[in-house]
Amino acid sequence: MYNNCVKTLEINGLNLSFKLETGIYPTLFDVSLSLKKGEIHALVGESGCGKTMTAMSIIRLLPKNAVITSGSIIYNNTNLLTASENEIRNLRGREISLIPQDPMTSLNPLYTIENQLLEVINKDKTLSKKDAKRKAKDVLEMVKIPNAQDKLDSYPHELSGGMKQRVIIAMALASNSKIIIADEPTTALDVTIQAQIMKILNDIKNEFGTSILLISHDLGLVGEYADEISVMYSGHIVENSSKTEFFTNIKHPYSKALMESLPANNTGSLLKTISGQPPNIQEKIEGCRFSPRCEIYDKTICNNCPKLIDIGNNHKVACCRTNNN
Repeated sequence: MYNNCVKTLEINGLNLSFKLETGIYPTLFDVSLSLKKGEIHALVGESGCGKTMTAMSIIRLLPKNAVITSGSIIYNNTNLLTASENEIRNLRGREISLIPQDPMTSLNPLYTIENQLLEVINKDKTLSKKDAKRKAKDVLEMVKIPNAQDKLDSYPHELSGGMKQRVIIAMALASNSKIIIADEPTTALDVTIQAQIMKILNDIKNEFGTSILLISHDLGLVGEYADEISVMYSGHIVENSSKTEFFTNIKHPYSKALMESLPANNTGSLLKTISGQPPNIQEKIEGCRFSPRCEIYDKTICNNCPKLIDIGNNHKVACCRTNNN
């Protein structure tokens, strides 16, 4: 077992804006969360809520017009936001690995699986050529790829989507990453393969003490595998707690709406949905960003942007109604 109180990475007060022709628009607002050793921290929310921007800030793979205006991301006593480009480059794919959304386009179609694995493995200069090849086969076997030796000679187009995703996870294993950012890792995969991919990630967490940031919109998936949950809406963390506390004492109206929209929680003939759409970054909203879609909005109470407040049991919520009860 690992000491799950040990923080591998901390994001503190992260603020990010986008420069557009019409002006500068804040996109992430005081985002704070931590990854603990041997835990899966799920970052949940609809598309466009800022989940991927938060994750990409960690490894500084942001669009050219994105500007981090304040905050810190601490890893190994180093603020990654002020680290040199060379330092960040040495961390990417080594100590911090990314499993991107689309496994279909994440591997180089011109190189075999073995060549792409060896590119990662050979960063360890102490390994002989023979040992490096053996490690390539070993990591494929660790992610449950059948006939691993034969798959080393395959090209990406010869593998299914699920197999490609396993190869990408194998690359993270090959680099002995301390942190894995899994950005919607089961997108476009069928339900059976989704379960297999998530079990692999869970096994990696348990066996190696890896910290995993799981980006997802699927609360059903999160409920099965996450240890801690942060719900994001329009660039704000609106709720954060352990999984057990979250599902037994869910507080924020947006979190509740996400939960109620799950098919398993709908007893009627029609699937319940959240009215409206998340606001775009150019849309000005006074007070709570969720207020135009909120079923418990009260204009006499919800006229300020709520802060994330600990309501007990290390459960934090940003809601004027909740925080005033």
